[in-house]
Amino acid sequence: MPSLQHIIATGGILAALTATASAKIERVVEKSFQVQPGVHLTVSTSGGEIRVVPSSDSVVKVVAKEHIRAKSDEEADELLQKLDLVIEQHGDGVVATASYQGGVGFHFGSWPPVQVDFVVTVPSRASVDLRTSGGDIVVGDLDGSVRAHTSGGEIALGKIGDEIDASTSGGNVRLDEGRGSVKLSTSGGNISAGRVAGPADLRTSGGDIRIDAVENTLTAHTSGGDVRAVFSGPLKGDCSLSTSGGEVKATVAQGAGFQLDASTSGGEVNAAGLTITIDRGGMGKSTLSGAVNGGGPVLKLHSSGGDIVVASRKDPA
Repeated sequence: MPSLQHIIATGGILAALTATASAKIERVVEKSFQVQPGVHLTVSTSGGEIRVVPSSDSVVKVVAKEHIRAKSDEEADELLQKLDLVIEQHGDGVVATASYQGGVGFHFGSWPPVQVDFVVTVPSRASVDLRTSGGDIVVGDLDGSVRAHTSGGEIALGKIGDEIDASTSGGNVRLDEGRGSVKLSTSGGNISAGRVAGPADLRTSGGDIRIDAVENTLTAHTSGGDVRAVFSGPLKGDCSLSTSGGEVKATVAQGAGFQLDASTSGGEVNAAGLTITIDRGGMGKSTLSGAVNGGGPVLKLHSSGGDIVVASRKDPA
């Protein structure tokens, strides 16, 4: 009976031979549609990347890049027969989907043998709904809403004018600017955002969270990193920043009034420079709560394993 090491070694050799024997053949399918500026785009693909590029034209151009693992064009043609590729216009929307049939059961090596990346040019006022089971999602500056989900890639968003709901199971999430409500989540990466004008909910199970300019309410939680947020102007409502394993730092506008509720199980709270009427705890201790500049909305900060820092700064004129 062959040993486990022999089986593993044989499998590795077979995988290498398979990779050598199967080249990657590429095919491209393109379609364009005349649309209204506020068109809704829906894109779905199994394992491929999705990129959305804004344009000043009233046209949606869909480019589907098919990556086929095959030894010849004939084999590629045969594999493509099982690819369900749809690029259509339906009323006020455009739909582009790619799924490979016959995926039930165990498959040796990479699956599916055909992977489709989408590059779509849309009017800048478009809204998009994007899903992929394993690739990155990149969206440029759009005035519409963005829904984006990937099971194993990164998400990068530009300046988005309407609501955002973006999630990934295994990568980083980056947002340049969100002017509507913002919901970002990842199970294993960092979250970073520039200006966030609407209510925001940011969550990660294993990375850092950083927001450069918070202009509305914020909930930010990580199970394994630091949380850093800069608040522009007065707090618009109650906010919560928390981590199970890092530092929390909140920078507030000088003179902003709020109710501070800060606590840590494994560090200390530092709020030097704030005008605060303390009702519990104290500077350098594990808890500090009280009214800052007369009080206002609650700013709740918590860490299970690090320090908490509250700093103030002058807002630019």
